[in-house]
Amino acid sequence: MIASSQKHWSGDVAELLRVGEGFSLADVDPRSTPGYEKDKVHAAEDLKAGAHELDEYQERLYARSRVDATDAAVLLVLQAMDSAGKGGIIRHVVGSVDPQGVLLAAFKKPTPEELEHDFLWRGGKRLPESGIIGVFDRSHYEDVLIGRVRELAPAAEIERRYGAINEFEKRVADSGTRIVKVMLHISRDEQKSRLMERLERPDKHWKYNPGDVDERELWPSYMEAYQTVFDRTSTEHAPWYVVPADRKWYARLAVQNLLLEALEDIDPHWPAATFDVAAEKKRLAAS
Repeated sequence: MIASSQKHWSGDVAELLRVGEGFSLADVDPRSTPGYEKDKVHAAEDLKAGAHELDEYQERLYARSRVDATDAAVLLVLQAMDSAGKGGIIRHVVGSVDPQGVLLAAFKKPTPEELEHDFLWRGGKRLPESGIIGVFDRSHYEDVLIGRVRELAPAAEIERRYGAINEFEKRVADSGTRIVKVMLHISRDEQKSRLMERLERPDKHWKYNPGDVDERELWPSYMEAYQTVFDRTSTEHAPWYVVPADRKWYARLAVQNLLLEALEDIDPHWPAATFDVAAEKKRLAAS
């Protein structure tokens, strides 16, 4: 499906990016633009049009939850190697809607309190309520990505977590939340270029983390860990989408389309008034 506001797609975005049977991350070109044959200029037009549509859908979703009994919500899960563009997605895509209808959760190193609980505890506490678009900037998947690569937990525990994640996400989906899981797939060369830019610009130094260079040394291990994540946790109720991210404009447009598709599937309508509109007009006119 293609969002009605985005005119220049040539293929079904979700189908092209969805992780299905036989998927191989190694076969995805991070510089490719699946389903989009136009250029950056056309993409900017589509992104602007999509922002208006996304804003209206979000307001409808929020308004309906405040009047009607509904459990509908959306959860966008963003995973990626450093500098792949998660911040840009949040700023340019999610940032186009009313912030009161968004819940952003950025998952950093677990706190002492979080370490006292099961790895899914902190994610469960920050799920979006009805009418809200939730965003996980990194997520419970860190525990089977960095947890596996850095051997932060025994192999048997990592193995257990895949099943626990599937059960957790099934409960979330069954509650009425549409889950959109996105891996922004950046190439190692493009990441190097973006990290170098941060070093060359004083206004970007705050975004640079020396540890990112250490993680680059483990790139093959991370790609292997991501492949296992896709093999084990891309399900009907919570499929993964791998978005080529070397071209920022494409990644933003693709993620916007995936969010629009989720909202179109919910199809929230403006709630009907719970009062007599005509009578209230007369009362207001006489006041």
